[in-house]
Amino acid sequence: MTHGFDKEYWEEHWRLSGAGSPPNPYLARELGELKPGTALDAGCGEGAEAIWLASRGWQVTAADISSAVLARAAGRAGSEHVRWVEADLGSWAPETRFDLVTTHYAHPAMPQLEFYDRIAGWVAPGGTLLIVGHLHTRHGHGHGHHSPAEASVTAAAVAARLDETAWEVVTAEECRRIHGDRQVPLEDVVVCATRRPY
Repeated sequence: MTHGFDKEYWEEHWRLSGAGSPPNPYLARELGELKPGTALDAGCGEGAEAIWLASRGWQVTAADISSAVLARAAGRAGSEHVRWVEADLGSWAPETRFDLVTTHYAHPAMPQLEFYDRIAGWVAPGGTLLIVGHLHTRHGHGHGHHSPAEASVTAAAVAARLDETAWEVVTAEECRRIHGDRQVPLEDVVVCATRRPY
């Protein structure tokens, strides 16, 4: 089964989804010691990560294609400290670069690795890129708890896109964790890298 991951898909996805999740645990693990600056949460969904960053002093722009989920995110506690932007990340581009660009399970209507290439270009010199995605496995068929193949990657594949003359890869790993009250097993890819200063 393939997914288009276009605006219609995401509006329906968020219309049917339940209550919001807490911030992704990799956010605090990878970024907890960083000095706050400007941040972009690309594909922010319900806004948990954007609000977490804002609560720690980051100036956050949170972008998502779904107007429905942005309205929900803007109603969460702490959301007044975030700038919410409705945008198709496959065509939209920010007017400036950021000290931090992060994305958590975002799937636009373009190849997944090309999406990561795109958002990496929005990181300022000396800034940080944090990608959390779904691990590509032989089970990646989009049923049960497995993500469709076109929305999943490996840590090695993501890290290989980051030119070592421009980036220092700090973390590139594949993790398994249990999520939420329903104890859903997740297989994640976590890549954190710093763009080298000019």
